[in-house]
Amino acid sequence: MVNTPTLETPRLRLRKFSENDLEALLMIFSDFETNMYLPWFPISTLEEARVILNTRYLETYMSQEGYNYAICLKTDDIPIGYINVSTDESHDLGYGLRKKFWHKGIVTEAGKAILEQIKKDGIPYITATHDVKNLRSGEVMKHLGMHYQYSYEELWKPKNILVTFRMYQLNFDSQDTRVYRTYWNKYALHFIETDI
Repeated sequence: MVNTPTLETPRLRLRKFSENDLEALLMIFSDFETNMYLPWFPISTLEEARVILNTRYLETYMSQEGYNYAICLKTDDIPIGYINVSTDESHDLGYGLRKKFWHKGIVTEAGKAILEQIKKDGIPYITATHDVKNLRSGEVMKHLGMHYQYSYEELWKPKNILVTFRMYQLNFDSQDTRVYRTYWNKYALHFIETDI
């Protein structure tokens, strides 16, 4: 069980989303470029933002499943993105940030804070995947100390597009050679790239 404690870094406050964040959620999830490499389509209304708030955030806070944070600058405490780690066996790290705030090291800074928290909580490893076309997301994973393991091809819903993903992993315990193989086993087309 996870209680999503508030985390702070020099520039950022990572906290739970609240009812007051609907407009900020709309800004994040309506940004076409932010959502280009994510499975869902951009949203356009506050009602859609409310659905995201309820299903992705408020419900998970009640069930204490997963780490689901709003990324806020300390200067105004308004969400500019999100970062999360699932509590299923993948311990999948995911993130998104409004384009206006790209190239400032914000997701890496937020990622280091959440990694410290999950290590403290005894999570043994994390994984993360990125579309091979989204190289900047892969750079974030590398900056967090994650290591490339393998690639695989998946038909991504609801966009219904064939995507090649790269899977990265970081182990926090002594099992340095552990590799999360679920995607490798699940998808017929999988391979290891040698030029990464």
